[in-house]
Amino acid sequence: MMASFLVIGYVFKVADTEGMWVAGRGIGNIENGMAIGANWMSAASYLGLAGLVALSGFYGVAFIVGWTTGYFVLLIFLAAQMRRFGKYTAPDFVADRFNSPMARALAAFTTLLIAYVYSVGQARGMGLVGQYVFGLDIIPMIVVMMTITVGYLALSGMLGATKNMAVQYVILIVAFLAGVYVVGFSQGYSTILPQIEYGALFSELSRQFSEPFRANSYYLWVATAFSLIFGTCGLPHVLVRFYTVQNERTARWSTVSGLFFIMLLYWAAPAMAAFGVDLFAAVNNISPDAVYNGEQAMSGAEGDVIVVLAAQFADLPTWFVGLVAAGGMAAAIATTAGLFITASSAVAHDIYSELINPDATQRQQVLIGRATIVAIGALVTVTAFNPPALIGELVAYAFSLAGTVLFPMFFLGLWWENTNRQGALAGMTTGLLLWIGSVVNSVLPAYVGFLADIAGGPGQAIIPIYAQYVPPIGAALIGTPLVFLVTIAVSLVTPEPPLETKKMVRQCHSPEPMGQQQSAEDIVSNSGGETPADD
Repeated sequence: MMASFLVIGYVFKVADTEGMWVAGRGIGNIENGMAIGANWMSAASYLGLAGLVALSGFYGVAFIVGWTTGYFVLLIFLAAQMRRFGKYTAPDFVADRFNSPMARALAAFTTLLIAYVYSVGQARGMGLVGQYVFGLDIIPMIVVMMTITVGYLALSGMLGATKNMAVQYVILIVAFLAGVYVVGFSQGYSTILPQIEYGALFSELSRQFSEPFRANSYYLWVATAFSLIFGTCGLPHVLVRFYTVQNERTARWSTVSGLFFIMLLYWAAPAMAAFGVDLFAAVNNISPDAVYNGEQAMSGAEGDVIVVLAAQFADLPTWFVGLVAAGGMAAAIATTAGLFITASSAVAHDIYSELINPDATQRQQVLIGRATIVAIGALVTVTAFNPPALIGELVAYAFSLAGTVLFPMFFLGLWWENTNRQGALAGMTTGLLLWIGSVVNSVLPAYVGFLADIAGGPGQAIIPIYAQYVPPIGAALIGTPLVFLVTIAVSLVTPEPPLETKKMVRQCHSPEPMGQQQSAEDIVSNSGGETPADD
């Protein structure tokens, strides 16, 4: 499987920036839908989602709700409009819409931070599955898996990554669904629809599954779901998928097909979690309640690979367990690919060619992009040796960052033409400070000695009330509305943006068709000042 990724990467290798960042803008809607699915369903979805449901029952549903509802917001408000704006990267959009190199730098920094936090979870997932399959220590496994991923990406850029993602989607969905059906059927849990039939287990499983909000507060449930919904709409590696398609119609339809491909896995994940918990209790000879507390309770690492463990506990053939594990690998690699490409475009395109060396040739940009992929790969690999949280939680931190800082910029930038540079800078700075504050407050005391002393212990928060209402995993519930308010307030009291910018925003909503390689900016600068009809 890994060899095939390298071969596809080599066959579709690229030499120009158009192929490197946006796959030449020639991807169709089904292929792009599969790429959205594979890009989206990371180790956190494939392994971590069932793990979250297995370890926290009802609270895990917040992740399923959050990670799918976001696509409706994307479909209605952002997909087609982003495609009409027509850029390479998320920071590109922010810079051109708000006429500000500073906004570009902030967005590029946020993109890098998201790619870094998010990829650590993926690298950890690859290591866990690799360790499980090959029986080696986790550290060499992380190194080997990341080397292969970095290798094919540096070769192939976005074009090869997209072709690979379609293949990776097929592998991961076949592996996951085969796992659910075979485990359910062989253990007598289900026949033709395990996605619904697993409900019969609820009376036997722990109260985590049948009593909502038993382990987590109502507020945390809502905050998590909210952060994930709007985080989805602010993730650069999700939005860049809309730049790779032929036109805005394909952008809309690829969102629909992407959501369908994602649903196939998400609908089945709770069933796999329920089977896994029940089998875990049976194999260890304990009651379902003892799965959550007691000497033989399920550990976080076991929860993270519950999908593979369920297949093993069901005494399925070794090659079949291997197939399920390979799906987890494909999921982690596809997402890492998407993240690394947005990170490399943030450095090579947004920072290097736009801010440092405007005369950079395409060759120099592609070289810098490849160097970035290698550098961020090395950094992520080292961090993954001892990461600060479970896979699913690590990924959720990246979501609350995207939802707090980037989503308000995309939304206001496309839907309110008077949003200006000062408003955007004030909003992004507020969001970044709020999110970094919540991580320093709640996460870092466990790792940094002097912060633990201030907090009064390694597991404590420095300011408990801040940790309660602005948890890193749900910071967007307070953060996103706050950033909207700051951006709107500052935009109202400072000068309006130039007419040229307003015309670009109107162009994003114009019913007139556009050429495949055209952007809103091209049309505005070529139209001699004609504005499309205001809608």
